[in-house]
Amino acid sequence: MATPDITLHRGDITAAAVDAVVNAANSSLLGGGGVDGAIHRAGGPAILEACRELRRTTLPDGLPTGRAVATTAGELPARWVIHTVGPVYAKSEDRSHLLASAYRESLRVADEIGALTVAFPAVSAGVYGWPLGDAARIAVTTVRETESAVREARFILFSDQVHQVFVRATQSLG
Repeated sequence: MATPDITLHRGDITAAAVDAVVNAANSSLLGGGGVDGAIHRAGGPAILEACRELRRTTLPDGLPTGRAVATTAGELPARWVIHTVGPVYAKSEDRSHLLASAYRESLRVADEIGALTVAFPAVSAGVYGWPLGDAARIAVTTVRETESAVREARFILFSDQVHQVFVRATQSLG
């Protein structure tokens, strides 16, 4: 195993032709706003049904923060969706280990399902309020340092601003 090559793209993660798309999910796994809502809408009802089945069986209390699990990708061009729950940002408590864990766990699940190309959003950098520069640093550092069979970790970033912050983080980290 090695570490994945990191590529940065500006665009819509639901259109990514990769083996697996990472969903910045909430712990209920039942859909929400932002990336989560977009993935559920674009992927159709099969994703929600798979998530409901996980809640009925192995995750009755939901998916814990920092963990990840895979489902079908439904109608998305990807084969799987890897759902991960990032932490909500809090000035009073350092939760960076949980954000790093969301990326590590996503790569671990990708290895379990045999995904070689994985598309990531900027986990926790939207409604969960994580400061963008710090979120990018943690994301890039964690993926760069995590051994995995994944060949390409493709960060697909929805806005020019987020893309530029990830470009700067990647450049400053070497």
